[in-house]
Amino acid sequence: MEKWATHEHTKRSEDSESEVVTAKNTSPASVKGSALPAPSSSRYPDGGVHAWLTVFGAFLALFCTFGQLNSFGTFQEWYSDHQLRTTPPSTIAWIGSIQLWIFFFSGGFIGHVFDVYGPRVMMMPGTILLVFSTMMTSLSTKFYQYILAQGVLFGIGVGMMFYPSLAAISSYFNRYRGTALGIAFAGSGVGGVVYPIMFRELFEKVGFGWAVRISGFISLAACCIAVATVSTNQSSSQKKTPILDITVLRDVPFLLLIAGSLLICLGLFIPFIYLAEYATDNHISANAALYVLSAMNAGGILGRLAPPLVSDVLGRFNVIVPSAFLMGLLAVVFWLFAKTLTTIIIFAVLYGFFSGAFIAMIIPCVAQISPDGKIGTRIGVLYSIVSFG
Repeated sequence: MEKWATHEHTKRSEDSESEVVTAKNTSPASVKGSALPAPSSSRYPDGGVHAWLTVFGAFLALFCTFGQLNSFGTFQEWYSDHQLRTTPPSTIAWIGSIQLWIFFFSGGFIGHVFDVYGPRVMMMPGTILLVFSTMMTSLSTKFYQYILAQGVLFGIGVGMMFYPSLAAISSYFNRYRGTALGIAFAGSGVGGVVYPIMFRELFEKVGFGWAVRISGFISLAACCIAVATVSTNQSSSQKKTPILDITVLRDVPFLLLIAGSLLICLGLFIPFIYLAEYATDNHISANAALYVLSAMNAGGILGRLAPPLVSDVLGRFNVIVPSAFLMGLLAVVFWLFAKTLTTIIIFAVLYGFFSGAFIAMIIPCVAQISPDGKIGTRIGVLYSIVSFG
């Protein structure tokens, strides 16, 4: 006991000396009886002009990127009746699947670049690539052309806008991170409501080519504002991170989060791609079928706002787990029996809500269990792995 007491006394003395040395090199606000700054320190302002401008810019970026990804069911239904009418629907769906895979898989590299250089290095060329791919889609007529323009190039452009803008938000917010990211993710839900309706109206009035070009001009305006407003709160010392972070392999909570997300993403986007065509197969008009997709994304707006807001009080993992479970349960017990327009719309809204909650909550969960300066990289690693799902 005496040896133990002596050891403890020595250890406390060393700890006290360490705190004094740290205090000399750290601002008083960041040291309150500990060498480590509290999560609510000035490193995370949880507000301010630059923080909320970043949220605004991310909202616009997600509106025209992830919002269009959520609207691919519009193109799936249109291609089946027009340009690619001789191509099986399952083959046409490869355009949307490759688009999603490229977007997810690019996260590892893009997240690392964000941690080292900040958001604009990726977002500026991302804007150019996004607009270019959209214009090339408007000129395409063959299946392989749609794969290259709308699948590969558009998917890369979305990733270059998506990851930096959301990782930048995480650098400004801690306590209200879920709320801030939820507001930004709501942009994808708003885009998912607007784009299917806009495309359907413009396809009929101005034709496919100009309808897609108009969306390209909208993307150009929104992304330029996003590039101007999104910034990062990371210091240069936080940006020093290796491309391959082997500590990830020893982080069990992070590995479990990746595994769970991978399983969920095996079926997450199936309704977004097929629900409009599913509705037409149940004798619902093509116009009404596309409004079903908008209804799903409308539910996603609320799902991207309310659960993240609640998660800042109840806990991020306490919200994402039941949301993911209910999303899967809906597909099993509701979608299989939805045959009328009313029941399909109800399923669409509910599925949109819980899928939106999962999509919006995954990044706050990653940020919560990731060290500073590695949030962008870890977000990218997770998305790269779940891309195969």
